[in-house]
Amino acid sequence: MALDEAMDIDAPTNGVAGTHNQSSLENDDDAASDGSGTFLQSTKRRGMLPTGCCYDDRMKLHANADFGPTPHHPEDPRRIEEIMKIFKKAGLVYTGPDTKLLDILRETPTKYMWRIPAREATKQEICTVHTADLYANAEGLTRMSTKELRALSIRLDQGRDSLYVGGMTFQAALLSAGGCIETCKNVASGRVKNAFAVIRPPGHHAEYDQSMGFCIFNNVPIAAKVCQREYPELCRKILILDWDVHHGNGVQNMFYEDPNVLYMSLHVYENGEFYPGQPANPMIPDGSPDNVGSGPGKGKNVNIGWASQGMGDGEYLAAFQKIVMPIASEFNPDLVIISAGFDAADGDELGGCFVTPPCYAHMTHMLMSLAGGKVAVCLEGGYNLEAISNSALAVAQTLMGEPPPQMEIPPISKEAARILAKVQAVQAPYWECMRPGIIDVQQLGKDASRLHDVIRGYQRQVLSEKHSMIPLFIQRETLWKSFDNQVLVTPNVRCAKRIMFIIHDPPELVAMPDLIDNSIDPHSGFIVDAVSSYVEWGVKKGFGIIDANIPHYITHPEDLDAFIPRTAEKTLQQQIQELVCYVWDNYLQLSEVEELFLFGIGDAYLGVKVLLTNRAGVVNFVTGNLRPVKSETDPELSTWYKHNSLVYVAGDHACWSDEELAKKVLKRRFGGVKKSTESGLNRMMDAHAAEVQEFIKDRLNLQSEDATPTDDES
Repeated sequence: MALDEAMDIDAPTNGVAGTHNQSSLENDDDAASDGSGTFLQSTKRRGMLPTGCCYDDRMKLHANADFGPTPHHPEDPRRIEEIMKIFKKAGLVYTGPDTKLLDILRETPTKYMWRIPAREATKQEICTVHTADLYANAEGLTRMSTKELRALSIRLDQGRDSLYVGGMTFQAALLSAGGCIETCKNVASGRVKNAFAVIRPPGHHAEYDQSMGFCIFNNVPIAAKVCQREYPELCRKILILDWDVHHGNGVQNMFYEDPNVLYMSLHVYENGEFYPGQPANPMIPDGSPDNVGSGPGKGKNVNIGWASQGMGDGEYLAAFQKIVMPIASEFNPDLVIISAGFDAADGDELGGCFVTPPCYAHMTHMLMSLAGGKVAVCLEGGYNLEAISNSALAVAQTLMGEPPPQMEIPPISKEAARILAKVQAVQAPYWECMRPGIIDVQQLGKDASRLHDVIRGYQRQVLSEKHSMIPLFIQRETLWKSFDNQVLVTPNVRCAKRIMFIIHDPPELVAMPDLIDNSIDPHSGFIVDAVSSYVEWGVKKGFGIIDANIPHYITHPEDLDAFIPRTAEKTLQQQIQELVCYVWDNYLQLSEVEELFLFGIGDAYLGVKVLLTNRAGVVNFVTGNLRPVKSETDPELSTWYKHNSLVYVAGDHACWSDEELAKKVLKRRFGGVKKSTESGLNRMMDAHAAEVQEFIKDRLNLQSEDATPTDDES
């Protein structure tokens, strides 16, 4: 019988490998009698230790009792079999004759993964984290008929429970927990340098009193507790890193108040909508980044909860570099356990993310720098057989010492960057490494002001001194509180025949921080405001000016976060619409204006759409989403918009990268679209100022003497 076949169930003990490793090192001990020899000896011992692997065919016996036309559940028994197949195919597991085994162990002990036998976990071990009732319920499955098991599976495979059971579920779950325990014990005690537990059913969703989410017992917390109990000197602090695409709610809640277990999870959160979602009891924390632990465990729970699916190598490696590794290094664990779900892998339909095997290899390699290399990888989810086996192979090869493959790291999405910034801010009170660049708003005191309010105050002062502009009175409480000082007008706005209504984003801020402490001195920061030149030109030409500054976020006294994301586009459009309609109804319609020109600059350009039925001339500068303009009540609006607007779209806008998309944006409903040679609002406004002025003069049919400015005017 080939050795691998024999070891699938009855793996040999570690005694033989340990004896040969030790004897080969003892010969070197005689030659090393000084202090440096002791260090060399310890280094050699770690270097000669093999990578462990735990597997048992009997774990495949956990199968769905509810057989139907499509009997294969995502948590398929073949998951672990496919992983072992690829390990053997890649030469990681020895498959030769038994007669050569001793020579291999003596001469090349790290050439193959050393098999760790799985065993059934005891009731005492299970109950270190679970209730006796949960254990009894699982054990009761062995006494149920097939009909009863099928009915139970149908009932449990609903909602948040999401679980199936069968006649061998209890035994397989005991083997899965026991295999996880033995894997972690072998790593913690130093019998192997690291190890991979190919186990099922998974565990990280199981709560202390409830099996759920394909999980019967929570394997990793059981193993962590056993290791802390049996090796109190070697294994006091444990890091559990969970990269399964679903949040490990059970692991989090079992250690939520434990200062000696750091739980870090990278998962899709979707504001609590992605599985496992939010618990029925609102007092139980979910996977939100805001949940950091409680009591003595504050700061020992780190949730990197992505806002959506679709994350890939760039986002995961950024999370490791910015959050995971700095905090883990500061925590300095004695043992690292990876809850290794591979459902974030590229190709897994359930997870919907795009993490590649090389990325898993790099993440593993980084974690191997912790705890003296004591890393135990324990399988959780992952439901695409090809994706899970290829990803597991990359991790195992890295554990065995192969360098991670070279890879190009794609850029991180803005959405993910905001999540990482939020996690950093939330964790800053508990970790020194998270504090650089983080501001505690409460500590700043009552004299602190948001910079955009200060900048608008400065703009008001400058425009008042240059052009006698004053705030437009808004007699509506909600609007007044939101846009106080944000709408400035020239004194002639009520009687002017020509008006320029400029709706724009705040000025661009550019600053160069100190490279040592990340501080910013005022003299190293700049405000770039190209709108002012348009205002100045309009005033010289006799226009009445309405200047509406649209903040990216309207601050409130209760805001305590230093970093606040920009207002969502839908909300922003509603705010702009309410403002421009108020200005139109209460000022423009009551004035003597004959020619109106609308300027939409940045995200604020969305507001011009509601005024287009009044036949204004339109100038837009767009770097974000490009929106069409059409009306159900005015079918000619799009045609009018095409011939009466200038829409400058940034040269690096995504619409220009696709030939078909570029053709679409030239249609009439998008207006008079022109591709700018520049990117960035201020550079675009500077580059096209002369064209815009000519557009306005052509529309007004100004006399030649009025249309030819002097050098000073231009």
